[in-house]
Amino acid sequence: MMEKSGVGLHTGVFTKVRVLPAAVGEGRYFVRVDLPGAPVIPARVEAVVSTGLSTELGWKDARVRTVEHLLAALVALGVHDARIEIDGPELPLLDGSAAEWVEALGAFPGLPRERVGSLAEPWAVQRKAPIAKITEPVWVQRGDAFVCAMPASKTRFTYGIDFSLPAIGNQWHSWEPVSEDFATEIAPARTFGLADRIQQLRDRGLIKGGTLDNALVCGADGWLNPPLRFANEPVRHKLLDLIGDMSLLGTIPVAHYLAYKASHQLHVQLAKKIAQRCEARSNPSLIN
Repeated sequence: MMEKSGVGLHTGVFTKVRVLPAAVGEGRYFVRVDLPGAPVIPARVEAVVSTGLSTELGWKDARVRTVEHLLAALVALGVHDARIEIDGPELPLLDGSAAEWVEALGAFPGLPRERVGSLAEPWAVQRKAPIAKITEPVWVQRGDAFVCAMPASKTRFTYGIDFSLPAIGNQWHSWEPVSEDFATEIAPARTFGLADRIQQLRDRGLIKGGTLDNALVCGADGWLNPPLRFANEPVRHKLLDLIGDMSLLGTIPVAHYLAYKASHQLHVQLAKKIAQRCEARSNPSLIN
């Protein structure tokens, strides 16, 4: 069992999370232990109800928000089946990254010690089911923003962002799970925001739990709370978000995932498109 607690980014509500092993084949799912009957919310793409500045899942009347950082850590460590109990509506932001989740999950039952912190293929540790492969390009685009899955022999994620603020500017990062460590290269990257948007977001009832201790904030004159953990920490965090959102497919198909100026909305749209293509074919060409 793993347990962490803290304040949610958007709700500002203090919650406690417990991650426990689930039976093989049950997948990753949330349990709202604070609600009558402890309703279950599957961590699946069909359960997404909102993608505004975070990914929110819902099933019937139960909701859970900002799931992407923990889910990225779970899929990166190969934890395919997990019961995630939470006593509130939003996961703790912790330090704004996935580093604390990874550290806490290091003692998760059944996780091979040599795999901690890496995302070596196959994605699902000790899972014998065939790993899906993308065999034809799948795209989602809005204006000049896009995210796609391209056929590849190994899984790779490449992300680009472009901001007018000089401290961020144009950044790219590419990461290959087979050869690069998730715990050191991706997990520590923190969420970030723009100083001139803070009040606007708070007026909308968002980022109630955001502080300079759990989020990087950038203004016209630079970062308000340096130093950064990486020179391109913002784009690494976007890549982290993408991994968490793609984990909603269950097992992430082998592909090169390429995103530019994308969002949780586009990430989820791509995941849904991949899921629909697989379901639409009795002999799916997306599955190898």
